[in-house]
Amino acid sequence: MSFPSTASQLVTVAAEGGEGHGGNHESLSPYVTGIGAFVILMLLLWITTRFNRDR
Repeated sequence: MSFPSTASQLVTVAAEGGEGHGGNHESLSPYVTGIGAFVILMLLLWITTRFNRDR
């Protein structure tokens, strides 16, 4: 199998969306996901600043 044929097959699969699924699970709320990611990043930032005492 050559690279151009493999690439075209991957583009076709990506355009179809993976067997017709919408890509979003019904139970996943974008607001909950976004807020959760924000909280985790703020926690990591707080931890980083606690360990960086040389400033």
